Amino acid sequence: MDSTIYLARAALHMWEEPCISGKKGSGAVFFSGCGLRCCFCQNHDIAIGSRGLPITVERLSEIFLELQEKGAANINLVTGAHYVPQIVQALDMAGEKGMDLPVVYNSSGYEKLETLKFLEGYVDVYLPDMKYMESELAQKFSHAAEYPETAKAAIGEMVRQTGKCEFGEDGYIRKGTIVRHLILPGHTRNSVKVLKYLHETYGDNIYISIMNQYTPVRTFDSCKELNRKITKREYEKVLDAAVDMGIKNGFIQEGETASESFIPDFDYEGVEKNIP
Repeated sequence: MDSTIYLARAALHMWEEPCISGKKGSGAVFFSGCGLRCCFCQNHDIAIGSRGLPITVERLSEIFLELQEKGAANINLVTGAHYVPQIVQALDMAGEKGMDLPVVYNSSGYEKLETLKFLEGYVDVYLPDMKYMESELAQKFSHAAEYPETAKAAIGEMVRQTGKCEFGEDGYIRKGTIVRHLILPGHTRNSVKVLKYLHETYGDNIYISIMNQYTPVRTFDSCKELNRKITKREYEKVLDAAVDMGIKNGFIQEGETASESFIPDFDYEGVEKNIP
Protein backbone atom coordinates (compact mmCIF):
# COMPACT_ATOMS: atom_id res chain seq x y z
CA MET A 1 0.00 0.00 0.00
CA ASP A 2 1.15 3.54 -0.69
CA SER A 3 0.10 6.77 1.02
CA THR A 4 -3.31 6.74 -0.68
CA ILE A 5 -6.13 5.58 1.60
CA TYR A 6 -8.08 2.62 0.20
CA LEU A 7 -11.44 1.66 1.70
CA ALA A 8 -13.57 -1.40 0.97
CA ARG A 9 -16.62 -0.62 3.11
CA ALA A 10 -17.94 1.92 5.62
CA ALA A 11 -21.28 0.95 7.15
CA LEU A 12 -23.14 -0.02 10.30
CA HIS A 13 -21.84 -3.43 11.38
CA MET A 14 -23.96 -5.63 13.64
CA TRP A 15 -21.59 -8.55 14.20
CA GLU A 16 -19.07 -7.22 16.69
CA GLU A 17 -19.21 -7.94 20.43
CA PRO A 18 -22.53 -6.82 22.03
CA CYS A 19 -20.91 -3.86 23.80
CA ILE A 20 -19.55 -2.59 20.46
CA SER A 21 -22.37 -3.27 17.99
CA GLY A 22 -25.39 -3.50 20.28
CA LYS A 23 -28.64 -2.57 18.56
CA LYS A 24 -27.25 0.57 16.92
CA GLY A 25 -24.41 -1.05 15.02
CA SER A 26 -20.74 -0.17 14.96
CA GLY A 27 -19.56 2.32 12.37
CA ALA A 28 -17.08 -0.06 10.77
CA VAL A 29 -14.56 1.38 8.34
CA PHE A 30 -12.75 -1.44 6.52
CA PHE A 31 -9.34 -0.38 5.24
CA SER A 32 -7.64 -2.30 2.44
CA GLY A 33 -4.36 -4.02 3.15
CA CYS A 34 -2.91 -5.65 6.25
CA GLY A 35 0.57 -5.95 7.69
CA LEU A 36 0.09 -9.58 8.75
CA ARG A 37 -1.83 -11.43 6.01
CA CYS A 38 -2.61 -14.75 7.68
CA CYS A 39 -3.18 -17.54 5.18
CA PHE A 40 -6.63 -18.23 6.70
CA CYS A 41 -7.76 -14.58 6.75
CA GLN A 42 -11.54 -14.29 6.79
CA ASN A 43 -11.30 -10.89 5.07
CA HIS A 44 -8.79 -12.09 2.46
CA ASP A 45 -10.16 -9.95 -0.37
CA ILE A 46 -9.30 -6.71 1.37
CA ALA A 47 -6.30 -7.92 3.40
CA ILE A 48 -4.22 -8.39 0.26
CA GLY A 49 -5.23 -4.93 -0.90
CA SER A 50 -7.03 -6.02 -4.05
CA ARG A 51 -10.40 -4.58 -3.02
CA GLY A 52 -10.76 -0.92 -2.22
CA LEU A 53 -11.44 2.52 -3.60
CA PRO A 54 -8.97 5.40 -3.19
CA ILE A 55 -10.19 8.30 -1.05
CA THR A 56 -8.75 11.47 0.47
CA VAL A 57 -8.27 12.34 4.12
CA GLU A 58 -11.12 14.82 3.73
CA ARG A 59 -13.43 12.09 2.47
CA LEU A 60 -12.45 9.84 5.38
CA SER A 61 -13.42 12.57 7.83
CA GLU A 62 -16.78 12.91 6.04
CA ILE A 63 -17.32 9.17 6.34
CA PHE A 64 -16.84 9.37 10.11
CA LEU A 65 -19.47 12.10 10.29
CA GLU A 66 -21.86 10.19 8.00
CA LEU A 67 -21.62 7.11 10.21
CA GLN A 68 -22.41 9.25 13.23
CA GLU A 69 -25.45 10.64 11.41
CA LYS A 70 -26.59 7.07 10.69
CA GLY A 71 -26.66 6.37 14.43
CA ALA A 72 -23.44 4.38 14.81
CA ALA A 73 -22.45 3.57 18.38
CA ASN A 74 -18.78 4.19 17.58
CA ILE A 75 -16.24 4.56 14.80
CA ASN A 76 -14.59 1.18 14.24
CA LEU A 77 -11.25 1.35 12.39
CA VAL A 78 -10.61 -2.11 10.91
CA THR A 79 -6.96 -2.91 10.00
CA GLY A 80 -5.92 0.71 9.64
CA ALA A 81 -2.35 0.51 10.97
CA HIS A 82 -0.74 1.48 7.66
CA TYR A 83 -2.93 4.59 7.45
CA VAL A 84 -2.54 5.91 11.01
CA PRO A 85 -1.19 9.38 10.06
CA GLN A 86 -4.13 9.91 7.70
CA ILE A 87 -6.60 8.50 10.24
CA VAL A 88 -5.39 10.93 12.90
CA GLN A 89 -5.81 13.83 10.49
CA ALA A 90 -9.31 12.68 9.56
CA LEU A 91 -10.32 12.28 13.22
CA ASP A 92 -9.10 15.81 13.94
CA MET A 93 -11.09 17.16 10.99
CA ALA A 94 -14.23 15.25 11.93
CA GLY A 95 -13.91 16.31 15.57
CA GLU A 96 -13.86 19.96 14.53
CA LYS A 97 -17.20 19.34 12.82
CA GLY A 98 -18.86 17.64 15.76
CA MET A 99 -17.86 13.96 15.58
CA ASP A 100 -17.79 12.80 19.20
CA LEU A 101 -18.24 9.02 19.02
CA PRO A 102 -15.85 6.65 20.80
CA VAL A 103 -13.13 5.38 18.47
CA VAL A 104 -12.42 1.65 18.28
CA TYR A 105 -9.11 0.41 16.84
CA ASN A 106 -9.69 -3.08 15.42
CA SER A 107 -6.34 -4.78 14.97
CA SER A 108 -4.49 -8.04 14.30
CA GLY A 109 -2.36 -7.34 17.35
CA TYR A 110 0.71 -7.24 15.10
CA GLU A 111 1.52 -3.60 15.75
CA LYS A 112 4.58 -1.44 16.27
CA LEU A 113 4.70 0.46 19.56
CA GLU A 114 5.50 3.67 17.64
CA THR A 115 2.20 3.33 15.76
CA LEU A 116 0.19 2.81 18.92
CA LYS A 117 1.81 5.73 20.73
CA PHE A 118 0.86 7.93 17.78
CA LEU A 119 -2.78 6.96 18.47
CA GLU A 120 -2.75 7.85 22.16
CA GLY A 121 -5.59 10.24 22.90
CA TYR A 122 -7.42 9.30 19.70
CA VAL A 123 -8.46 5.71 20.44
CA ASP A 124 -10.93 4.97 23.24
CA VAL A 125 -11.25 1.21 22.76
CA TYR A 126 -8.63 -1.18 21.46
CA LEU A 127 -9.90 -4.40 19.88
CA PRO A 128 -6.79 -6.46 19.07
CA ASP A 129 -6.38 -10.12 18.26
CA MET A 130 -4.04 -12.35 20.21
CA LYS A 131 -3.67 -15.13 17.67
CA TYR A 132 -0.70 -17.15 18.81
CA MET A 133 1.44 -17.99 21.79
CA GLU A 134 3.30 -20.58 19.72
CA SER A 135 5.91 -19.07 17.39
CA GLU A 136 5.82 -22.15 15.19
CA LEU A 137 2.15 -21.60 14.41
CA ALA A 138 2.71 -17.90 13.84
CA GLN A 139 5.37 -18.73 11.27
CA LYS A 140 3.34 -21.48 9.63
CA PHE A 141 0.11 -19.53 9.19
CA SER A 142 1.24 -15.88 9.17
CA HIS A 143 4.95 -15.95 8.26
CA ALA A 144 5.59 -14.01 11.48
CA ALA A 145 7.48 -16.10 14.02
CA GLU A 146 7.87 -13.02 16.22
CA TYR A 147 4.09 -12.51 16.45
CA PRO A 148 3.73 -13.62 20.11
CA GLU A 149 6.29 -11.14 21.43
CA THR A 150 5.08 -8.37 19.12
CA ALA A 151 1.46 -8.82 20.18
CA LYS A 152 2.38 -9.02 23.86
CA ALA A 153 4.13 -5.66 23.66
CA ALA A 154 1.35 -4.12 21.57
CA ILE A 155 -1.44 -5.23 23.90
CA GLY A 156 0.56 -3.99 26.87
CA GLU A 157 0.69 -0.53 25.29
CA MET A 158 -3.01 -0.64 24.46
CA VAL A 159 -3.94 -1.46 28.05
CA ARG A 160 -1.59 1.25 29.34
CA GLN A 161 -3.43 3.81 27.23
CA THR A 162 -7.00 2.76 27.99
CA GLY A 163 -6.83 1.34 31.49
CA LYS A 164 -9.59 -0.90 32.80
CA CYS A 165 -12.73 -1.35 30.68
CA GLU A 166 -15.51 1.16 31.34
CA PHE A 167 -19.10 0.85 30.11
CA GLY A 168 -21.97 3.30 29.79
CA GLU A 169 -25.41 2.78 31.28
CA ASP A 170 -26.56 1.75 27.80
CA GLY A 171 -24.15 -1.21 27.86
CA TYR A 172 -21.76 0.15 25.24
CA ILE A 173 -18.06 0.17 26.03
CA ARG A 174 -16.64 3.65 26.43
CA LYS A 175 -13.01 2.87 27.21
CA GLY A 176 -10.76 -0.16 27.51
CA THR A 177 -9.23 -3.12 25.69
CA ILE A 178 -11.03 -6.23 24.46
CA VAL A 179 -8.70 -8.95 23.20
CA ARG A 180 -10.04 -11.40 20.65
CA HIS A 181 -8.84 -14.92 20.14
CA LEU A 182 -9.95 -17.00 17.15
CA ILE A 183 -9.65 -20.72 17.84
CA LEU A 184 -8.09 -22.58 14.93
CA PRO A 185 -9.05 -26.19 14.14
CA GLY A 186 -6.64 -28.66 15.70
CA HIS A 187 -4.88 -26.05 17.83
CA THR A 188 -6.71 -25.79 21.14
CA ARG A 189 -3.39 -26.04 23.00
CA ASN A 190 -2.34 -22.72 21.49
CA SER A 191 -5.70 -21.23 22.47
CA VAL A 192 -5.38 -22.28 26.09
CA LYS A 193 -1.88 -20.77 26.21
CA VAL A 194 -3.22 -17.48 24.85
CA LEU A 195 -5.99 -17.31 27.44
CA LYS A 196 -3.62 -18.21 30.26
CA TYR A 197 -1.19 -15.46 29.28
CA LEU A 198 -3.90 -12.81 28.97
CA HIS A 199 -5.59 -13.70 32.25
CA GLU A 200 -2.36 -13.97 34.25
CA THR A 201 -1.07 -10.70 32.82
CA TYR A 202 -4.18 -8.51 32.85
CA GLY A 203 -6.78 -10.23 35.03
CA ASP A 204 -10.05 -8.31 35.07
CA ASN A 205 -8.57 -5.20 33.47
CA ILE A 206 -9.43 -6.49 30.00
CA TYR A 207 -12.22 -8.50 28.39
CA ILE A 208 -11.44 -11.57 26.33
CA SER A 209 -13.55 -12.57 23.34
CA ILE A 210 -13.26 -16.30 22.60
CA MET A 211 -14.30 -16.88 19.00
CA ASN A 212 -15.46 -20.06 17.25
CA GLN A 213 -16.22 -18.45 13.88
CA TYR A 214 -13.22 -19.73 11.91
CA THR A 215 -14.45 -20.37 8.37
CA PRO A 216 -12.35 -22.18 5.72
CA VAL A 217 -12.69 -19.76 2.82
CA ARG A 218 -10.27 -21.64 0.58
CA THR A 219 -8.64 -25.09 0.37
CA PHE A 220 -5.18 -25.60 1.84
CA ASP A 221 -2.73 -28.27 0.69
CA SER A 222 0.04 -27.72 3.25
CA CYS A 223 -2.18 -26.85 6.23
CA LYS A 224 -4.91 -29.43 5.90
CA GLU A 225 -6.25 -28.86 9.43
CA LEU A 226 -7.48 -25.47 8.23
CA ASN A 227 -9.86 -27.08 5.73
CA ARG A 228 -12.58 -27.53 8.37
CA LYS A 229 -14.41 -25.53 11.01
CA ILE A 230 -13.64 -26.12 14.67
CA THR A 231 -15.77 -28.74 16.39
CA LYS A 232 -18.16 -28.17 19.24
CA ARG A 233 -15.88 -30.28 21.41
CA GLU A 234 -12.85 -28.09 20.58
CA TYR A 235 -14.74 -24.93 21.49
CA GLU A 236 -16.05 -26.39 24.74
CA LYS A 237 -12.54 -27.53 25.65
CA VAL A 238 -11.25 -23.97 25.39
CA LEU A 239 -14.26 -22.52 27.22
CA ASP A 240 -13.83 -25.06 30.04
CA ALA A 241 -10.21 -24.02 30.33
CA ALA A 242 -11.25 -20.38 30.55
CA VAL A 243 -13.68 -21.16 33.37
CA ASP A 244 -11.04 -23.19 35.22
CA MET A 245 -8.63 -20.25 34.97
CA GLY A 246 -11.19 -17.96 36.55
CA ILE A 247 -11.81 -15.77 33.50
CA LYS A 248 -15.00 -13.82 34.17
CA ASN A 249 -14.82 -10.83 31.84
CA GLY A 250 -15.39 -12.15 28.38
CA PHE A 251 -17.57 -12.98 25.41
CA ILE A 252 -18.36 -16.30 23.78
CA GLN A 253 -20.11 -17.15 20.53
CA GLU A 254 -23.19 -19.30 20.21
CA GLY A 255 -24.96 -20.74 17.18
CA GLU A 256 -23.72 -20.94 13.60
CA THR A 257 -21.14 -18.17 13.63
CA ALA A 258 -18.72 -20.16 11.45
CA SER A 259 -20.47 -19.18 8.27
CA GLU A 260 -19.51 -17.09 5.28
CA SER A 261 -22.70 -15.11 5.87
CA PHE A 262 -20.87 -13.41 8.76
CA ILE A 263 -18.18 -12.12 6.40
CA PRO A 264 -19.21 -8.68 5.08
CA ASP A 265 -19.63 -7.94 1.40
CA PHE A 266 -16.78 -5.62 0.53
CA ASP A 267 -18.90 -3.79 -2.01
CA TYR A 268 -17.68 -0.25 -1.27
CA GLU A 269 -20.85 0.65 0.62
CA GLY A 270 -20.47 4.07 2.23
CA VAL A 271 -17.13 4.79 0.58
CA GLU A 272 -18.19 7.01 -2.31
CA LYS A 273 -20.04 10.20 -1.52
CA ASN A 274 -23.72 10.15 -2.37
CA ILE A 275 -24.51 13.25 -4.38
CA PRO A 276 -28.25 13.95 -4.75
